[in-house]
Amino acid sequence: MDSSQNMTEGNGGNGSLSAQANDTATANASANDPKENLNQVINSIQKNLGLIHQLYLTVSSFNAASQAPLLQRLGSELCSNGLITELDNMDKLAEKCNIQVPMEVLNLIDDGKNPDEFTRDVINSCIAKNQVTKGKTDGFKALRKNLLEELEQAFPDEVESYREIRAISAAESKRLAQAQSSLPNGDVKVKPEL
Repeated sequence: MDSSQNMTEGNGGNGSLSAQANDTATANASANDPKENLNQVINSIQKNLGLIHQLYLTVSSFNAASQAPLLQRLGSELCSNGLITELDNMDKLAEKCNIQVPMEVLNLIDDGKNPDEFTRDVINSCIAKNQVTKGKTDGFKALRKNLLEELEQAFPDEVESYREIRAISAAESKRLAQAQSSLPNGDVKVKPEL
């Protein structure tokens, strides 16, 4: 064998080894993808629901004369058609998903209520807290404005100096914020002053 044959065989010859490696890498990447894991669990749940529906149709047409064929069909559907296998598969897929559901949602479902009520309540609570915070912020702004007005009457030169310092500080903060947002890792990029 010459060296070119060794290289070809080592690399998989016709590229089949490379393709297999790419397929494995893609499978590993999708195995770690939370959205893909969730989609696999959803698909497994849908398969299970389909199998359970088929079993329901089989059982719902039961009469005393068809008991033996019914039991045979149920046994074959449970084992060979894969309900047990699919339930096991769903359990294994679910282990890869890290989804946390608040207990309040489960309690609402147990009570026969719509879980969207939980979302609505959380949003309403956030809106109420936001309004309280906005009121406090507006109160502090009004206090600051009143203080500056009274200080300006008593100490006009000092208030003017204060406003100039605040303007310079705000401009510097804005410049630093823009420099931080331009770097992907969040490091502060300091430009040398000329």
